[in-house]
Amino acid sequence: MIELESGKALDISLKEDAQGRDRVVLTLEAPDSALNLSPHQARVLATELIMAVNRAEVRNNLKHSHGMVREKQPAEPKRGLFSQAFAK
Repeated sequence: MIELESGKALDISLKEDAQGRDRVVLTLEAPDSALNLSPHQARVLATELIMAVNRAEVRNNLKHSHGMVREKQPAEPKRGLFSQAFAK
């Protein structure tokens, strides 16, 4: 069961139809509010949901990264393993 913002809930269940085929049923707590999907359709829906969430997260991260101000830091001489050998 998934709680929604409206105070209602979404229930996801696996049921069998009259021919014995599996069905993924999404039911919203409201009369006549159900999606009856084949496993393939449910997989496509899940993929679309995941892609939409990923896009929303990327968009949110981009908004936050544009608002950040980078401070300039003074350049320091590189002190690597080979810098001492070539400094002479």
